Amino acid sequence: MADFSGTLFDLTGKSAIVTGASRGIGEAIAQRLAQHGANVTVSSRNLDACQAVADGINQAEGREAAKAIAANISHAEALESLVAQHEEQFGVADILICNAAVNPAYGPSKDLTDEQIDKIFNCNIKSNHRLCHMVMPKMAQRGGGAVVIISSISAFVGNANIGMYGVSKAADLQLARNLAVEYGPQNIRINCIAPGVVKTHFAEALWKDPAIEKTFTQQVPLRRFGEPDDIAGAAVFLSSDAAQWMNGQNITIDGGTLIGFGGL
Repeated sequence: MADFSGTLFDLTGKSAIVTGASRGIGEAIAQRLAQHGANVTVSSRNLDACQAVADGINQAEGREAAKAIAANISHAEALESLVAQHEEQFGVADILICNAAVNPAYGPSKDLTDEQIDKIFNCNIKSNHRLCHMVMPKMAQRGGGAVVIISSISAFVGNANIGMYGVSKAADLQLARNLAVEYGPQNIRINCIAPGVVKTHFAEALWKDPAIEKTFTQQVPLRRFGEPDDIAGAAVFLSSDAAQWMNGQNITIDGGTLIGFGGL
């Protein structure tokens, strides 16, 4: 018989690492995880920006719920230091949110340099692979955990301007499926979220121009671009007992973009 004594979304006593958490989607996820009881490491390359987010979380929650740790996801040593510092502050991570990503080029794929392609793959795929394998074995020793990789609706459609970014995000979906098969027997769940266009620094070329925003959102069924907090709820769900039998899956959160007109 199921145990109904607890609250499905309660993360009290859990700890989480969130990459790319100094702003945008990562910041919103870190805030919501803490709100639901988790202790959170806020990480990005910019320590000052991370500290501002951590300070805001600690003030809002009235406890030392967040710690700022700078890390460049493209460097394995930085990821190792991130995990070690998190464990020193909060113990072994129960939750890992792989949100940080880059797109250093905009335009046709024929114009991409090898260096740009390497940067996309190193930051958007390899860093997630590395970080997962740094964290998940210890999760397994503790009896389980949850990993969320932030993909994108770019994984599902072709795009003449950010095509290689889409390739990397499609690879993240498969990375999650492979890891779910490998680590599922140790009670570790790995899932993805694929956001549509969200009002973040990453997508500001689309939403900061009122004319462009109006043109695009007229075709989105919900008639607006997303906000970072529109993504955070799914991350809380996937990190919590509410998703304890969800593994190797993806949640698309795009206001109906893909079902409305097949992508941007």
